[in-house]
Amino acid sequence: MMLRHAFGTLVLTAGLLAAQAPPADVSVSPAPAASPALYTVGIGSKVPLSLINSISTKNSVAGDSVYLETAFPILVNGRIVIPVGSYVTGAVTQVKKPGRMKGRGELYIRFDTLTLPNGVTRSFHARIGGMDGTAAGQLDRAEGKVVSDSNKAGDARTVGETTAAGTSVGAIAGSAAGHAGLGLGIGSGAGAAAGLIAILITRGPDAILAKGATVEMLLDRDLTFTDSDLNFGTYQAPPKPPAPAPDAGKNSPSSLPIRRIPM
Repeated sequence: MMLRHAFGTLVLTAGLLAAQAPPADVSVSPAPAASPALYTVGIGSKVPLSLINSISTKNSVAGDSVYLETAFPILVNGRIVIPVGSYVTGAVTQVKKPGRMKGRGELYIRFDTLTLPNGVTRSFHARIGGMDGTAAGQLDRAEGKVVSDSNKAGDARTVGETTAAGTSVGAIAGSAAGHAGLGLGIGSGAGAAAGLIAILITRGPDAILAKGATVEMLLDRDLTFTDSDLNFGTYQAPPKPPAPAPDAGKNSPSSLPIRRIPM
């Protein structure tokens, strides 16, 4: 009986000691942080831009800055990544003026940076991938340059007009001198020569990208943004310029003539 009592006491004492022992040091690894969502505008994407300043082979030189803004939002996975009104800067890298007898004008443009409305900026070296019909020239997509139009029709018209004028003057002078045929020949030759001289001293058409013209920027690399990069707050796209008022018809009240009734 005493042995059983002693054994019980020993078990109770061991339990109390175990309860008072400090807990084991168990290390818990922190949960890995979730990777931020990424939004990528891929290489080869086209971003529509509107020109803020005009550039041309007539007035621009290599090194001139080009300022543009995005004209249409770019979305990735249903989220606007590049809003309308984001700013793009670039530069004119090369200008070749049109020749007098041959050779078209050439305009090379490079896009360098994109700045979102919240100030987030990305750098690159992109080129023109397209342009609208308001541009005075053609786009060489392989090299990303704007080439001025040919003026063959204008040259032919100049020679034709001066030849016709010379022929008329020669005919009048020849008739007065009694040599109408000779006057015609001399007059037409002089007119043609005058037309050629006019062509020689006049350059061909310039390549022009006017203010407000739309061009497409062709990305040469991926542009990647995170959620924090795309926090635009209460930003709203700039309003579009108002459409021009329709031309009033002849029968509209504003265009009717006012006739006074005699008193």
